Amino acid sequence: MTPHIGAKLGEIAKTVIMPGDPKRAKFIAETYLENVKLVSEIRGIPAYTGKYKGKEVTIMASGMGMPSMGIYSYELYKFYDVDTIIRVGSCGAYQEDIDLYSVINVKSAYSTSSFGKVQSKDERDVLNSTEEIYQKIQQTANKTKKEILTGTIYSSDIFYYEDGACDINDLVQNHHCLAVEMESFALFHNADVLGKKAACILT
Repeated sequence: MTPHIGAKLGEIAKTVIMPGDPKRAKFIAETYLENVKLVSEIRGIPAYTGKYKGKEVTIMASGMGMPSMGIYSYELYKFYDVDTIIRVGSCGAYQEDIDLYSVINVKSAYSTSSFGKVQSKDERDVLNSTEEIYQKIQQTANKTKKEILTGTIYSSDIFYYEDGACDINDLVQNHHCLAVEMESFALFHNADVLGKKAACILT
């Protein structure tokens, strides 16, 4: 156990799928996994472990924002020896040609957050998903003939901006951001720091 995860060692799979919303985690686990077991629910954040096509997988919510994702992903990687975390979540499109329900396989996350700098003195403002996992997602999309977008997204610390505080044109034109969300940068950072794997799929 950790301060934020109640599962025993061995109850968390090597691969974790992380939506932000606890109810999404419950839906995914009950819809797609067999032999599902609730292994943690501290602070109302559930983790479910079961089998998907014979492979053990854990579905666990991350909560909202980089601090929450930062805590859960770090504990999963560091103390439960999780190998791969794939964030699945929603985002806000910045470009008019991105339709509702489009799917984005995140190549990299740009952020103005101080998360990396404070956590490990990492000054980078762009962090990449793990190439191996990114490519597996691309290959799976190709096999299933699922149209999927790819590129950079903006990971923001702020949901509600005052007028004029966020320059979307700069994010699109200079940083090539397709969309905005609030967790991927922290996930990618923790994976990089701890030598683990991370990816993100958004709609």
